[in-house]
Amino acid sequence: MPSVMYFIISVATLIIGYMVYSRVVERFFGADNCKATPACTMADGVDYVKMSPGKIFLIQLLNIAGLGPVFGPILGALYGPWALVWIVLGSIFAGGVHDYFSGMLSVRYAGKSVPDVVGYNLGNGFKQFMRFFSVVLLLLVGVVFVTGPAALLASMTNWTLLVWVVIIFAYYFLATILPIDKIIGRIYPLFAVILLIMAVGLTAMLFIKGFDFYPAAQWTNQHPKGLPLWPLMFITIACGAISGFHATQSPMMARCVPDENCGRPIFYGAMIAEGVIALIWATLGMTFYDTPDALNATLAAGGPGKVVKDVSIALMGPVGGILAILGVVVLPITSGDTAFRSARLTIADFLNYSQVENSRRLVIAVPLFVVGAVLSQMNFDLIWRYFGWANQTLATIVLWAAAAYLVRRGMFHWIASLPATFMTSVCTTYLCYAKIGLGMPLDVSTWIGVAVAVGSLGLFLFKRKTFEASPA
Repeated sequence: MPSVMYFIISVATLIIGYMVYSRVVERFFGADNCKATPACTMADGVDYVKMSPGKIFLIQLLNIAGLGPVFGPILGALYGPWALVWIVLGSIFAGGVHDYFSGMLSVRYAGKSVPDVVGYNLGNGFKQFMRFFSVVLLLLVGVVFVTGPAALLASMTNWTLLVWVVIIFAYYFLATILPIDKIIGRIYPLFAVILLIMAVGLTAMLFIKGFDFYPAAQWTNQHPKGLPLWPLMFITIACGAISGFHATQSPMMARCVPDENCGRPIFYGAMIAEGVIALIWATLGMTFYDTPDALNATLAAGGPGKVVKDVSIALMGPVGGILAILGVVVLPITSGDTAFRSARLTIADFLNYSQVENSRRLVIAVPLFVVGAVLSQMNFDLIWRYFGWANQTLATIVLWAAAAYLVRRGMFHWIASLPATFMTSVCTTYLCYAKIGLGMPLDVSTWIGVAVAVGSLGLFLFKRKTFEASPA
Protein backbone atom coordinates (compact mmCIF):
# COMPACT_ATOMS: atom_id res chain seq x y z
CA MET A 1 0.00 0.00 0.00
CA PRO A 2 1.41 3.46 -0.91
CA SER A 3 2.47 5.30 2.22
CA VAL A 4 0.28 8.29 1.35
CA MET A 5 -2.69 6.03 2.08
CA TYR A 6 -1.79 6.17 5.77
CA PHE A 7 -2.67 9.86 5.70
CA ILE A 8 -5.79 9.47 3.57
CA ILE A 9 -7.12 6.58 5.69
CA SER A 10 -6.41 8.52 8.89
CA VAL A 11 -8.34 11.60 7.74
CA ALA A 12 -11.19 9.46 6.41
CA THR A 13 -11.42 7.56 9.70
CA LEU A 14 -11.67 10.81 11.66
CA ILE A 15 -14.51 12.00 9.41
CA ILE A 16 -16.36 8.69 9.65
CA GLY A 17 -15.79 8.67 13.40
CA TYR A 18 -17.49 12.03 13.66
CA MET A 19 -20.39 11.02 11.44
CA VAL A 20 -21.06 7.78 13.33
CA TYR A 21 -19.63 7.78 16.85
CA SER A 22 -20.54 11.36 17.71
CA ARG A 23 -24.20 10.43 17.19
CA VAL A 24 -23.79 7.50 19.57
CA VAL A 25 -22.32 9.81 22.21
CA GLU A 26 -25.08 12.38 21.66
CA ARG A 27 -27.79 9.74 22.05
CA PHE A 28 -26.38 8.41 25.32
CA PHE A 29 -26.05 11.94 26.67
CA GLY A 30 -29.67 12.66 25.78
CA ALA A 31 -29.50 15.99 23.98
CA ASP A 32 -32.91 17.67 24.20
CA ASN A 33 -33.65 20.59 21.91
CA CYS A 34 -36.65 21.50 24.07
CA LYS A 35 -34.43 22.39 27.05
CA ALA A 36 -33.59 26.08 27.27
CA THR A 37 -29.84 26.74 27.33
CA PRO A 38 -28.05 29.18 29.66
CA ALA A 39 -27.55 31.58 26.73
CA CYS A 40 -31.34 31.93 26.61
CA THR A 41 -32.17 31.92 30.33
CA MET A 42 -29.16 33.74 31.82
CA ALA A 43 -28.14 36.26 29.12
CA ASP A 44 -26.01 39.04 30.66
CA GLY A 45 -24.29 40.62 27.66
CA VAL A 46 -20.82 39.69 28.97
CA ASP A 47 -20.29 35.93 29.27
CA TYR A 48 -23.79 34.56 28.57
CA VAL A 49 -24.32 35.71 24.98
CA LYS A 50 -26.22 33.65 22.39
CA MET A 51 -24.28 33.18 19.14
CA SER A 52 -24.79 31.26 15.91
CA PRO A 53 -23.61 27.61 15.92
CA GLY A 54 -21.14 28.22 13.07
CA LYS A 55 -19.49 31.09 14.88
CA ILE A 56 -19.32 29.10 18.13
CA PHE A 57 -17.68 26.16 16.32
CA LEU A 58 -14.94 28.40 14.91
CA ILE A 59 -14.37 30.03 18.31
CA GLN A 60 -14.30 26.65 20.05
CA LEU A 61 -11.79 25.33 17.53
CA LEU A 62 -9.45 28.24 18.20
CA ASN A 63 -10.03 28.01 21.96
CA ILE A 64 -8.89 24.40 22.12
CA ALA A 65 -6.29 24.42 19.33
CA GLY A 66 -3.30 26.01 21.04
CA LEU A 67 0.27 24.99 20.43
CA GLY A 68 -0.78 21.44 21.29
CA PRO A 69 -2.00 20.18 17.88
CA VAL A 70 1.10 21.68 16.25
CA PHE A 71 4.02 21.31 18.66
CA GLY A 72 2.77 18.08 20.24
CA PRO A 73 2.38 16.13 16.99
CA ILE A 74 5.73 17.46 15.72
CA LEU A 75 7.38 16.03 18.83
CA GLY A 76 5.20 12.92 18.58
CA ALA A 77 6.36 12.36 14.98
CA LEU A 78 9.68 11.21 16.44
CA TYR A 79 7.93 8.03 17.54
CA GLY A 80 6.90 7.13 13.97
CA PRO A 81 3.48 6.22 12.51
CA TRP A 82 2.09 5.10 15.86
CA ALA A 83 1.51 8.81 16.41
CA LEU A 84 -1.11 8.72 13.64
CA VAL A 85 -2.90 5.82 15.31
CA TRP A 86 -3.09 7.63 18.64
CA ILE A 87 -4.34 10.85 17.05
CA VAL A 88 -7.14 9.05 15.20
CA LEU A 89 -8.29 6.67 17.94
CA GLY A 90 -7.72 9.20 20.69
CA SER A 91 -9.77 11.89 18.93
CA ILE A 92 -12.73 9.61 18.21
CA PHE A 93 -12.99 7.51 21.37
CA ALA A 94 -11.45 9.75 24.04
CA GLY A 95 -11.05 13.38 22.99
CA GLY A 96 -14.38 13.69 21.23
CA VAL A 97 -16.23 12.09 24.16
CA HIS A 98 -14.36 14.27 26.64
CA ASP A 99 -15.05 17.49 24.75
CA TYR A 100 -18.71 16.73 24.11
CA PHE A 101 -19.44 15.97 27.74
CA SER A 102 -17.38 18.84 29.13
CA GLY A 103 -19.37 21.21 26.94
CA MET A 104 -22.84 19.71 27.23
CA LEU A 105 -22.65 19.05 30.98
CA SER A 106 -21.82 22.73 31.37
CA VAL A 107 -24.88 23.54 29.27
CA ARG A 108 -26.97 21.38 31.61
CA TYR A 109 -25.42 22.98 34.72
CA ALA A 110 -26.10 26.65 33.89
CA GLY A 111 -22.78 27.19 32.12
CA LYS A 112 -20.72 26.30 35.19
CA SER A 113 -16.97 25.80 34.94
CA VAL A 114 -15.24 22.41 35.03
CA PRO A 115 -14.84 22.18 38.87
CA ASP A 116 -18.60 22.43 39.33
CA VAL A 117 -19.28 20.03 36.44
CA VAL A 118 -16.97 17.48 38.06
CA GLY A 119 -18.31 18.18 41.55
CA TYR A 120 -21.93 17.57 40.55
CA ASN A 121 -20.96 14.08 39.37
CA LEU A 122 -18.02 12.93 41.53
CA GLY A 123 -18.67 14.76 44.78
CA ASN A 124 -17.50 17.77 46.75
CA GLY A 125 -13.97 16.45 47.32
CA PHE A 126 -13.28 16.36 43.59
CA LYS A 127 -14.95 19.73 43.22
CA GLN A 128 -12.61 21.43 45.69
CA PHE A 129 -9.55 19.73 44.20
CA MET A 130 -10.57 20.74 40.70
CA ARG A 131 -11.02 24.37 41.69
CA PHE A 132 -7.35 24.62 42.55
CA PHE A 133 -6.11 22.22 39.88
CA SER A 134 -7.94 23.81 36.96
CA VAL A 135 -6.89 27.38 37.82
CA VAL A 136 -3.25 26.27 38.08
CA LEU A 137 -3.54 24.48 34.73
CA LEU A 138 -5.10 27.54 33.10
CA LEU A 139 -2.32 29.76 34.39
CA LEU A 140 0.28 27.33 33.02
CA VAL A 141 -1.52 27.33 29.66
CA GLY A 142 -1.74 31.11 29.60
CA VAL A 143 1.98 31.45 30.33
CA VAL A 144 3.03 28.75 27.85
CA PHE A 145 0.89 30.41 25.19
CA VAL A 146 2.62 33.73 25.80
CA THR A 147 6.23 32.61 25.58
CA GLY A 148 5.72 30.22 22.64
CA PRO A 149 4.23 32.66 20.12
CA ALA A 150 6.37 35.53 21.45
CA ALA A 151 9.52 33.55 20.66
CA LEU A 152 8.27 32.74 17.15
CA LEU A 153 7.32 36.37 16.47
CA ALA A 154 10.66 37.60 17.84
CA SER A 155 12.46 35.30 15.38
CA MET A 156 10.52 36.88 12.49
CA THR A 157 10.93 40.55 13.47
CA ASN A 158 13.42 43.01 14.93
CA TRP A 159 11.44 43.25 18.17
CA THR A 160 12.74 41.44 21.22
CA LEU A 161 11.11 38.56 23.03
CA LEU A 162 10.25 40.83 25.98
CA VAL A 163 8.43 43.33 23.73
CA TRP A 164 6.27 40.59 22.23
CA VAL A 165 5.54 39.12 25.68
CA VAL A 166 4.28 42.52 26.86
CA ILE A 167 2.16 43.01 23.73
CA ILE A 168 0.59 39.56 24.00
CA PHE A 169 -0.09 39.98 27.74
CA ALA A 170 -1.79 43.32 27.03
CA TYR A 171 -4.05 41.69 24.44
CA TYR A 172 -4.82 38.81 26.81
CA PHE A 173 -5.90 41.26 29.49
CA LEU A 174 -8.38 42.98 27.18
CA ALA A 175 -9.78 39.67 25.91
CA THR A 176 -10.20 38.50 29.51
CA ILE A 177 -12.26 41.43 30.78
CA LEU A 178 -14.25 42.60 27.73
CA PRO A 179 -17.63 41.01 26.81
CA ILE A 180 -17.10 37.84 24.83
CA ASP A 181 -18.70 39.19 21.66
CA LYS A 182 -16.48 42.30 21.51
CA ILE A 183 -13.13 40.69 20.64
CA ILE A 184 -13.41 36.91 20.74
CA GLY A 185 -16.75 36.76 18.97
CA ARG A 186 -15.60 39.09 16.19
CA ILE A 187 -12.05 38.08 15.29
CA TYR A 188 -11.92 34.39 16.17
CA PRO A 189 -14.01 33.19 13.20
CA LEU A 190 -11.63 35.02 10.85
CA PHE A 191 -8.59 33.54 12.57
CA ALA A 192 -10.15 30.07 12.36
CA VAL A 193 -10.52 30.42 8.60
CA ILE A 194 -6.83 31.44 8.35
CA LEU A 195 -5.89 28.41 10.44
CA LEU A 196 -7.82 26.02 8.22
CA ILE A 197 -6.43 27.57 5.03
CA MET A 198 -2.91 27.19 6.44
CA ALA A 199 -3.43 23.52 7.29
CA VAL A 200 -4.99 22.68 3.91
CA GLY A 201 -2.34 24.71 2.06
CA LEU A 202 0.60 22.92 3.66
CA THR A 203 -0.99 19.53 2.98
CA ALA A 204 -1.69 20.42 -0.65
CA MET A 205 1.93 21.46 -1.18
CA LEU A 206 3.14 18.04 -0.03
CA PHE A 207 1.14 16.53 -2.89
CA ILE A 208 1.98 19.25 -5.43
CA LYS A 209 5.72 19.05 -4.76
CA GLY A 210 5.67 15.26 -4.93
CA PHE A 211 6.87 14.44 -1.43
CA ASP A 212 7.13 10.77 -0.52
CA PHE A 213 4.88 10.45 2.53
CA TYR A 214 6.48 8.89 5.62
CA PRO A 215 9.71 7.79 3.87
CA ALA A 216 11.26 6.25 6.98
CA ALA A 217 8.08 5.00 8.65
CA GLN A 218 8.33 1.72 10.52
CA TRP A 219 5.87 0.21 12.97
CA THR A 220 8.40 0.37 15.77
CA ASN A 221 9.41 3.03 18.26
CA GLN A 222 11.60 5.26 16.09
CA HIS A 223 12.50 7.91 18.65
CA PRO A 224 16.18 8.87 18.08
CA LYS A 225 16.82 9.19 21.81
CA GLY A 226 15.17 5.86 22.58
CA LEU A 227 12.48 7.47 24.73
CA PRO A 228 9.72 4.93 25.41
CA LEU A 229 6.55 5.22 23.36
CA TRP A 230 4.52 4.19 26.41
CA PRO A 231 3.52 6.38 28.18
CA LEU A 232 5.41 9.39 26.77
CA MET A 233 3.71 9.60 23.37
CA PHE A 234 0.28 9.76 25.02
CA ILE A 235 1.41 12.73 27.10
CA THR A 236 3.34 14.44 24.31
CA ILE A 237 0.42 14.32 21.85
CA ALA A 238 -2.38 15.73 23.98
CA CYS A 239 -4.26 18.35 21.95
CA GLY A 240 -5.16 16.50 18.78
CA ALA A 241 -6.05 13.31 20.68
CA ILE A 242 -7.39 14.25 24.14
CA SER A 243 -6.68 17.29 26.28
CA GLY A 244 -8.02 18.38 29.65
CA PHE A 245 -7.46 21.99 28.66
CA HIS A 246 -10.48 21.64 26.38
CA ALA A 247 -12.70 21.04 29.42
CA THR A 248 -11.70 24.44 30.76
CA GLN A 249 -12.64 26.10 27.46
CA SER A 250 -15.91 24.34 26.65
CA PRO A 251 -17.96 26.04 29.42
CA MET A 252 -17.14 29.40 27.87
CA MET A 253 -18.92 28.35 24.69
CA ALA A 254 -21.59 26.46 26.65
CA ARG A 255 -22.77 29.89 27.82
CA CYS A 256 -23.36 30.87 24.18
CA VAL A 257 -25.00 27.72 22.71
CA PRO A 258 -28.52 28.45 21.39
CA ASP A 259 -29.83 24.86 21.69
CA GLU A 260 -28.60 21.42 22.76
CA ASN A 261 -28.58 19.92 19.27
CA CYS A 262 -25.69 22.25 18.45
CA GLY A 263 -23.45 20.48 20.94
CA ARG A 264 -22.38 17.62 18.67
CA PRO A 265 -20.92 19.72 15.82
CA ILE A 266 -19.56 22.37 18.19
CA PHE A 267 -17.82 20.28 20.85
CA TYR A 268 -17.24 16.87 19.27
CA GLY A 269 -16.79 18.42 15.82
CA ALA A 270 -14.12 20.90 16.96
CA MET A 271 -12.17 18.02 18.53
CA ILE A 272 -12.21 16.10 15.26
CA ALA A 273 -11.11 19.22 13.37
CA GLU A 274 -8.24 19.60 15.80
CA GLY A 275 -7.39 15.95 15.21
CA VAL A 276 -7.07 16.67 11.49
CA ILE A 277 -4.71 19.57 12.26
CA ALA A 278 -2.65 17.27 14.48
CA LEU A 279 -2.52 14.66 11.69
CA ILE A 280 -1.25 17.26 9.27
CA TRP A 281 1.60 18.37 11.53
CA ALA A 282 2.58 14.81 12.49
CA THR A 283 2.60 14.01 8.78
CA LEU A 284 4.72 17.08 8.00
CA GLY A 285 7.19 16.01 10.68
CA MET A 286 7.48 12.51 9.23
CA THR A 287 7.42 13.57 5.56
CA PHE A 288 9.33 16.84 5.20
CA TYR A 289 12.22 15.28 7.14
CA ASP A 290 13.59 12.05 5.67
CA THR A 291 14.28 10.43 9.03
CA PRO A 292 13.42 10.92 12.72
CA ASP A 293 17.09 11.85 13.22
CA ALA A 294 16.77 14.74 10.74
CA LEU A 295 13.64 15.98 12.50
CA ASN A 296 15.33 15.63 15.87
CA ALA A 297 18.32 17.66 14.64
CA THR A 298 16.03 20.56 13.71
CA LEU A 299 14.26 20.30 17.04
CA ALA A 300 17.62 20.43 18.80
CA ALA A 301 18.55 23.55 16.81
CA GLY A 302 15.41 25.54 17.54
CA GLY A 303 12.58 23.44 18.90
CA PRO A 304 9.17 22.88 17.26
CA GLY A 305 9.00 26.59 16.36
CA LYS A 306 11.93 26.16 13.97
CA VAL A 307 10.24 23.15 12.40
CA VAL A 308 7.11 25.25 11.79
CA LYS A 309 9.15 28.06 10.26
CA ASP A 310 11.32 25.84 8.04
CA VAL A 311 8.48 23.64 6.80
CA SER A 312 6.13 26.56 6.08
CA ILE A 313 8.64 28.64 4.11
CA ALA A 314 9.98 25.63 2.18
CA LEU A 315 6.52 24.45 1.13
CA MET A 316 4.71 27.73 0.56
CA GLY A 317 7.46 30.23 -0.24
CA PRO A 318 8.27 33.44 1.66
CA VAL A 319 4.79 35.01 1.52
CA GLY A 320 2.82 31.81 1.95
CA GLY A 321 5.26 30.67 4.60
CA ILE A 322 4.79 33.83 6.65
CA LEU A 323 1.01 33.45 6.39
CA ALA A 324 1.30 29.83 7.49
CA ILE A 325 3.51 30.80 10.42
CA LEU A 326 1.09 33.55 11.43
CA GLY A 327 -1.66 30.95 11.30
CA VAL A 328 0.28 28.87 13.81
CA VAL A 329 0.95 31.95 15.96
CA VAL A 330 -2.80 32.53 16.09
CA LEU A 331 -3.32 29.09 17.66
CA PRO A 332 -1.58 29.69 20.99
CA ILE A 333 -2.61 33.34 21.27
CA THR A 334 -6.27 32.50 20.81
CA SER A 335 -6.00 29.81 23.50
CA GLY A 336 -3.89 31.84 25.90
CA ASP A 337 -6.41 34.66 26.13
CA THR A 338 -9.30 32.27 26.73
CA ALA A 339 -7.20 30.42 29.32
CA PHE A 340 -7.03 33.59 31.41
CA ARG A 341 -10.70 34.29 30.72
CA SER A 342 -11.65 30.77 31.83
CA ALA A 343 -9.56 31.20 34.98
CA ARG A 344 -11.51 34.38 35.75
CA LEU A 345 -14.82 32.57 35.26
CA THR A 346 -13.73 29.59 37.36
CA ILE A 347 -12.72 31.82 40.27
CA ALA A 348 -15.92 33.86 39.91
CA ASP A 349 -18.01 30.66 40.05
CA PHE A 350 -16.16 29.57 43.19
CA LEU A 351 -16.71 32.94 44.89
CA ASN A 352 -20.24 33.31 43.48
CA TYR A 353 -19.02 36.73 42.40
CA SER A 354 -21.00 38.45 39.63
CA GLN A 355 -18.94 39.43 36.59
CA VAL A 356 -21.38 41.80 34.94
CA GLU A 357 -19.68 44.99 36.18
CA ASN A 358 -16.25 45.95 34.80
CA SER A 359 -14.85 46.61 38.29
CA ARG A 360 -15.72 43.10 39.45
CA ARG A 361 -13.96 41.54 36.48
CA LEU A 362 -10.86 43.62 37.24
CA VAL A 363 -10.82 42.43 40.86
CA ILE A 364 -10.14 38.88 39.63
CA ALA A 365 -8.25 39.58 36.40
CA VAL A 366 -5.52 41.87 37.78
CA PRO A 367 -4.14 39.37 40.36
CA LEU A 368 -4.33 36.60 37.74
CA PHE A 369 -2.11 38.52 35.36
CA VAL A 370 0.36 39.42 38.09
CA VAL A 371 0.82 35.72 38.84
CA GLY A 372 1.02 34.97 35.11
CA ALA A 373 3.75 37.57 34.62
CA VAL A 374 5.81 35.96 37.38
CA LEU A 375 5.36 32.46 35.93
CA SER A 376 6.39 33.69 32.48
CA GLN A 377 9.93 34.13 33.79
CA MET A 378 10.23 30.40 34.51
CA ASN A 379 11.89 27.90 32.17
CA PHE A 380 9.52 27.15 29.26
CA ASP A 381 10.49 23.47 28.99
CA LEU A 382 9.89 22.91 32.70
CA ILE A 383 6.43 24.49 32.56
CA TRP A 384 5.55 22.45 29.45
CA ARG A 385 6.51 19.15 31.12
CA TYR A 386 4.30 19.83 34.13
CA PHE A 387 1.53 21.07 31.86
CA GLY A 388 1.58 17.80 29.90
CA TRP A 389 0.87 15.63 32.94
CA ALA A 390 -1.60 18.08 34.52
CA ASN A 391 -3.44 18.41 31.22
CA GLN A 392 -4.01 14.69 30.76
CA THR A 393 -4.88 14.20 34.43
CA LEU A 394 -7.62 16.80 34.13
CA ALA A 395 -8.97 15.03 31.03
CA THR A 396 -9.06 11.77 32.95
CA ILE A 397 -11.07 13.25 35.80
CA VAL A 398 -13.58 14.80 33.39
CA LEU A 399 -14.06 11.43 31.67
CA TRP A 400 -14.80 9.80 35.04
CA ALA A 401 -17.32 12.59 35.73
CA ALA A 402 -18.97 11.89 32.35
CA ALA A 403 -19.15 8.18 33.20
CA ALA A 404 -20.84 8.98 36.52
CA TYR A 405 -23.36 11.19 34.73
CA LEU A 406 -24.23 8.35 32.34
CA VAL A 407 -24.73 5.96 35.23
CA ARG A 408 -27.10 8.44 36.85
CA ARG A 409 -29.14 8.49 33.65
CA GLY A 410 -29.11 4.70 33.41
CA MET A 411 -27.17 4.88 30.16
CA PHE A 412 -24.20 2.97 28.73
CA HIS A 413 -21.27 4.38 30.74
CA TRP A 414 -18.48 2.45 29.00
CA ILE A 415 -18.11 5.10 26.27
CA ALA A 416 -16.60 7.30 29.01
CA SER A 417 -15.35 4.84 31.64
CA LEU A 418 -13.15 2.84 29.23
CA PRO A 419 -11.16 5.86 27.94
CA ALA A 420 -11.07 7.12 31.54
CA THR A 421 -9.49 3.85 32.64
CA PHE A 422 -6.93 3.98 29.82
CA MET A 423 -5.99 7.58 30.60
CA THR A 424 -5.71 6.76 34.31
CA SER A 425 -3.07 4.20 33.40
CA VAL A 426 -1.27 6.71 31.14
CA CYS A 427 -1.14 9.47 33.76
CA THR A 428 -0.17 7.20 36.64
CA THR A 429 2.56 5.46 34.65
CA TYR A 430 3.96 8.81 33.52
CA LEU A 431 3.95 10.23 37.04
CA CYS A 432 5.83 7.18 38.33
CA TYR A 433 8.31 7.06 35.43
CA ALA A 434 9.08 10.69 34.54
CA LYS A 435 11.91 12.65 36.13
CA ILE A 436 9.44 15.34 37.17
CA GLY A 437 7.63 12.57 39.05
CA LEU A 438 9.03 9.60 40.95
CA GLY A 439 11.68 8.50 38.42
CA MET A 440 10.90 4.79 38.79
CA PRO A 441 11.83 2.06 36.24
CA LEU A 442 9.42 1.85 33.30
CA ASP A 443 8.28 -1.73 33.94
CA VAL A 444 7.51 -0.98 37.58
CA SER A 445 5.76 2.25 36.60
CA THR A 446 3.66 0.43 34.03
CA TRP A 447 2.48 -2.21 36.50
CA ILE A 448 1.58 0.51 38.99
CA GLY A 449 -0.28 2.40 36.24
CA VAL A 450 -2.26 -0.68 35.25
CA ALA A 451 -3.05 -1.49 38.88
CA VAL A 452 -4.28 2.04 39.60
CA ALA A 453 -6.38 2.06 36.42
CA VAL A 454 -8.01 -1.30 37.18
CA GLY A 455 -8.51 -0.24 40.79
CA SER A 456 -10.15 3.02 39.69
CA LEU A 457 -12.52 1.16 37.40
CA GLY A 458 -13.32 -1.30 40.18
CA LEU A 459 -14.05 1.55 42.61
CA PHE A 460 -16.25 3.23 40.02
CA LEU A 461 -18.26 0.05 39.48
CA PHE A 462 -18.49 -0.49 43.25
CA LYS A 463 -19.91 3.01 43.71
CA ARG A 464 -22.29 2.60 40.80
CA LYS A 465 -25.28 2.19 43.10
CA THR A 466 -24.38 5.45 44.79
CA PHE A 467 -24.27 7.25 41.46
CA GLU A 468 -27.58 5.70 40.38
CA ALA A 469 -29.26 7.00 43.55
CA SER A 470 -28.28 10.59 42.73
CA PRO A 471 -30.11 12.73 40.17
CA ALA A 472 -28.38 13.44 36.85
